[in-house]
Amino acid sequence: MPRMPLAERRRQLTEAAIRAMARDGVSRTTTRSIAAEADVSLSVFHYCFDSKQALLESVIETITEHYLRVVREAIRPRTSLRETVRAGFQAYWDHVRAHPAEHMLTYELTQYALRQPGFEHLARRQHELYCATYAELVEQVRGAADFELRVPVPVLARYLAAMTDGLTLNFLVLGDDSAAKEILDMVTDHVAGLVSPRPAG
Repeated sequence: MPRMPLAERRRQLTEAAIRAMARDGVSRTTTRSIAAEADVSLSVFHYCFDSKQALLESVIETITEHYLRVVREAIRPRTSLRETVRAGFQAYWDHVRAHPAEHMLTYELTQYALRQPGFEHLARRQHELYCATYAELVEQVRGAADFELRVPVPVLARYLAAMTDGLTLNFLVLGDDSAAKEILDMVTDHVAGLVSPRPAG
């Protein structure tokens, strides 16, 4: 087996864990099955992760980074602020449609963490990460356009995290993409209405 830097090996195992958990479920995925998915020995797995908690935290952060990367790329100055915001939502939604099993896994991870004694902090970490992600994206939009928000960034970030979390679950259950589009349009209008031009001087 070729030697690989620890960070790269952890990334390899995390991606393998995401594939295995999305396919088989969190409770049925074992360290042995993850090692097999990554085509490494079990000893390599235990060298990279000293606990299941560490692995699950890496899984949560990596899934979030998957869609954050595409949204970051989509948020660039456009003709109007509304178009910029809507493009960010669309990039997220395209990721949901392309990777439904991965997004379904996020809900399973939440439930697993809440029901597993000693793992509750992972569920909190997961949702804190969602809010931090949206705060980062809001600041990215503010950096690309000159405006002021009528609500604090943390409040808007929590609102966006709650909205997209609920909308994603609704889509995974009902599969109604047209209804999701209408809601995203409505939320885009709402967000655009929460900004005002920065005063001159």
